[in-house]
Order: sequence, then C-alpha cells, then structure tokens
Amino acid sequence: MQIFTKGISHFLILVLVSIVIGLLISPAKRYINLYFNHLTAKIGINLNNIASEQYVSWIKSQQDELVSNNQAIFLNRNVPFTDIALRGADNILGESVNQKANKYIEVDISEQRLYMKEDGNIVGSFLVSTGKWAPTPTGEWRIWTKLRYTRMKGGSKALGTFYDLPNVPYTMYYYRGYGIHGAYWHNNFGQPMSHGCVNMKPEEAGVVFSWASVGTRVVVHI
Repeated sequence: MQIFTKGISHFLILVLVSIVIGLLISPAKRYINLYFNHLTAKIGINLNNIASEQYVSWIKSQQDELVSNNQAIFLNRNVPFTDIALRGADNILGESVNQKANKYIEVDISEQRLYMKEDGNIVGSFLVSTGKWAPTPTGEWRIWTKLRYTRMKGGSKALGTFYDLPNVPYTMYYYRGYGIHGAYWHNNFGQPMSHGCVNMKPEEAGVVFSWASVGTRVVVHI
C-alpha cells in the first residue's frame, strides 16, 4: 500500500512538472506573462521605478543631444551602440508635419504592435517590445515630452536586469518615465523585451517621432 501511495505521489509530481513545462514552452506563456504584468502594474509592483518623481525630474534635466559616452549596458551586459538617427530617419515624414487633433497612437500589448491612427484609419503599424522585466501599464495618456536622444537607467544588478543606456533615440515620454522609443540593444521586436517602455526599431521610432507631437494621445491596452 505504501509503495502504491508513493507511486501515485510520484505520478502527480510528474504530471505537475509536465504541465508547468508545457505552459512555459507553449503559446500560452505569452498570455500568462501579459496578464501577470497587467496584474503587477495594477497593484503597483515595478522594480524599475521609472514612474517615480525622481526619475521624471532626471528626464527633465536632460538635453536631447548626442553624448560622447556610448558605453551601453543592458541586462548587466555591455551592448554595442549604433546611432541610427545620424542616417536621417527622422526626416522620413518631415519635421513640419501638419498635426491633427484626431490622430493618436495605440499600443496593443497582446499583439506587441503599435498603430498610428488618424481619422479612424491606420496610417502606420509596427512591431514593438513591451514590458518583460517590468510591466507596461495600460491606460490613456498624452505625450508630455519628445527627446531625440535621452539616457535611460534602471533595473536591478542583483536580479540581472540592470541597464544604463545612453543616446536612446526618438523617445516620446507619455506617462512619467514610460515612453515609446527606439532600441538599439536588441532586435527581438514582436516579443516582450523592455522594462516597461515600448521599444521600437530605431528607424521606425523615427517615423512615429516625426508624425507625433507633444500632446498626441497614447492608448495602451491588452
């Protein structure tokens, strides 16, 4: 009887382990991660702390100019810096775009995609990377500042999520330290990769940067 009971226990453990492994390697992992991030955002868990007043003050103190120190760190590792902005990507739609009140940016976290919308039509659609190591909050805001270059720093060295990234291109902050910006340190767009911001290919971020303005509405949802 004891041997039979042990056999049942081992079988149940095996089943549970199989279920966990199955979830981790299945498409459901993506949605589990999305809803976990959504829940943690709702209850205020964010080790990155980019929503703090101190971080916002740091943003306001920065200039939107290229700095010479290009040593970049992402997830505790040095990453190469590439200045895509020098290639003139911000001129794709021109600098003097006629701004309309009925244009807005929509970020769909479940699709990992950003939409430029105007007059009810989609005028641009791009893959993005939202929060993985910290959640991307859902809600509706307006862009409060645009910086052609900015420095971003946060995460945790102990947890292996630390980052210190100079010259982040085409940044549009819409909610405290949360922004839409180019990311030169990875090329995994379409999958969550950020610490809460909305990552884009730098050249595509330049398109949105030129199209949008301070005050443009940003809607983020699952």
